[in-house]
Amino acid sequence: MIAQPTPATPQYKIGNEKLILVMPAAAQKLTSLLTKQGRAEHGALRVAVVGGGCSGLQYKMDLVDGPAHRDIMVISHQVRVVIDPKSALFVTGSELDYSDDLQQGGFKVKNPNAVVTCSCGESFSA
Repeated sequence: MIAQPTPATPQYKIGNEKLILVMPAAAQKLTSLLTKQGRAEHGALRVAVVGGGCSGLQYKMDLVDGPAHRDIMVISHQVRVVIDPKSALFVTGSELDYSDDLQQGGFKVKNPNAVVTCSCGESFSA
């Protein structure tokens, strides 16, 4: 019998709310979404900064099963947020909030590092 290799446990760092702070409304919505997907126990929100948008950079958010190798995991209001080291440079000090407003609703990042933002609020320049 040949033993199957086991997947390595990802090596990640623990960060704090100075990196990103999840506001109560966002935490409530994320908890609801993770529960619906059956990921309440280990799931997380991945926040990444990628090139694009009208100001040069934009946020990408996904629900994931947990941190990947080299990620930084922050627990804020009982919600896990994972960020890759490169994106962490851009989001340090940010707040993640949620609004269910019909026109301007959804998750919003308030980023003190954003020098220029566009009118849609979805992209920025640092």
